[in-house]
Amino acid sequence: LRFRLAGYPRKHNEGRVEVFYNEEWGTICDDDFTLANAHVLCRHLGFVAAAGWAHSAKYGKGVGRIWLDNVNCGGSEKSISDCKHRGWGNSDCSHEEDAGVVCKDERIPGFKDSNVIEVRTLLAQVGTRRVPAEVNGPGGALAAGAVLSAAGAGAAAAQEMRRQHSEGGGVAAGPAGSRPVSPSVPCSPCRLVAERQQLNYRLRSVSCAGTEVHLSLCAFELVRSNASAPCAAGMPAVVSCAPGPLFAAAGAHKKRPRQQQQGQPRIRLKGGAKVGEGRVEVLKSSAWGTVCDDRWNLQSASVVCRELGFGSAKEALTGARMGQGAGLAPRGAAGAAVAPRRCRQRLPSLAGTGPIHMSEVQCEGTETSLWHCPLKNITEEDCKHSEDAAVRCNVPYMGYEDLIRLAGGRTASEGRVEVKRGNKWGTVCSDGWTTKEAMVACRQLGLGYSLHAVTETWYWDASNVTEMVLSGVKCEGHEMSLSHCQHHGASLSCKNTGTRFAAGVICSETASDLLLHAPLVQETAYIEDRPLHMLYCAAEENCLSSSARHANWPYGHRRLLRFSSQIHNNGRADFRPKAGRHSWVWHECH
Repeated sequence: LRFRLAGYPRKHNEGRVEVFYNEEWGTICDDDFTLANAHVLCRHLGFVAAAGWAHSAKYGKGVGRIWLDNVNCGGSEKSISDCKHRGWGNSDCSHEEDAGVVCKDERIPGFKDSNVIEVRTLLAQVGTRRVPAEVNGPGGALAAGAVLSAAGAGAAAAQEMRRQHSEGGGVAAGPAGSRPVSPSVPCSPCRLVAERQQLNYRLRSVSCAGTEVHLSLCAFELVRSNASAPCAAGMPAVVSCAPGPLFAAAGAHKKRPRQQQQGQPRIRLKGGAKVGEGRVEVLKSSAWGTVCDDRWNLQSASVVCRELGFGSAKEALTGARMGQGAGLAPRGAAGAAVAPRRCRQRLPSLAGTGPIHMSEVQCEGTETSLWHCPLKNITEEDCKHSEDAAVRCNVPYMGYEDLIRLAGGRTASEGRVEVKRGNKWGTVCSDGWTTKEAMVACRQLGLGYSLHAVTETWYWDASNVTEMVLSGVKCEGHEMSLSHCQHHGASLSCKNTGTRFAAGVICSETASDLLLHAPLVQETAYIEDRPLHMLYCAAEENCLSSSARHANWPYGHRRLLRFSSQIHNNGRADFRPKAGRHSWVWHECH
């Protein structure tokens, strides 16, 4: 039996229950339905328990057969088929009585969801010891734990390995514990390695269709334990991977912004705390919009990941797990004046605004872009921003996180930044240390966003590292590592030396993201001639231009551009300015 949640509006852990029986999807009738039934169904779906259930097709009417009716579970059954019911397909209900469940948002450890695939090698799944991937810098190779025979590995299998990893120069299946074979080396050195070392073959052949999101989903043949020559007709399989734009050699990072300007990307990830995860947004008619999660699965998510230069997807997220989107025009497409700041200390994360461009995306897995997949153009009634789709991609291990650490903080997500240059650890000069540099540091650490860029860290003096090794750091914000930002190199220069003025960060998994609703400014803007005697308050707040000082107060008038403004918090955390309550002024004109 297979189960899934369907219907809308819903979150990822709730929906109409559908069961796949006798090669057909169908629903369950709500007659005599109880919370105990919901507990059993939620465990089928990979959740620890149920929080509630729904009747009368709350999540919409299903189609096809109604497989079960009058289900009566005790709550401890391992399968819904162990519960009492009228029999498969025996029902007097209509789809207006389809049952739904609301599951607790906590997964059963180790549960395999159809939209989640654990990142492990095929070899680990068939019982061999997993050897960690090894990387020789940006152009190095990744090594799997045991050897795949090249005699039975076709182009589709090689393509599948490339898709999983996406980057790292090459993927070489080599003997356990050995140094990986560089894919750029011709065949003769490969054969030389094979002759010199005892190869531990585990797979004789792999046959992929090319649409799989992971090598373990392909058909494969294991090597027989008593085989004397398991790969007599071939040699260890080797594949070469094309690097994604984020993982190009360090020297290419300075050229990347110019390349992006030549062709505006039509897809991006937003709202994710780490590299390779986020809400999927696509550009259509000069406006960014989101993708509805109806039928969203690993195949479609993998097309997104590969289009952005990552490996295949390890998770296809539904129910706006990465926040709700707000479709805005690309930067530079619209301009607006800035309204006077109001004295409000908290701006909560709001529901999404803007368009939803795609729904029911059904990729086969071979497409090079999400735009090449079959999809449905939708109206606002079809989908809400609470159903925005998101992804988590397989990201190649580049070793960047091993070149940075935090020291002295109260928690693991804060502290003085220490970087490794050559074989030596040292501090970073805080001259010019801003949110952009802190963002890159937090990303390199794998800790998400920067809440605060700290320029004095004397209170985090808990490390014996005192020497400064990096200065003049200036980042654009997109870099994967501080070493990819501009810096002084070996010619260190810092106004304030000493550990007191070393750079530090406070990182967070979530952050606010404030966006001006530019169309509203354009729609509400108008010109008004206003008498000066009505503008004393505006003058005190410096809302008038400097020439107003020379006006004949209180006589005469000023010509003003007036408009309404609306700020949306599109992030996954409330906006809370760091200024204390005594720093805020309440003006009577407000």
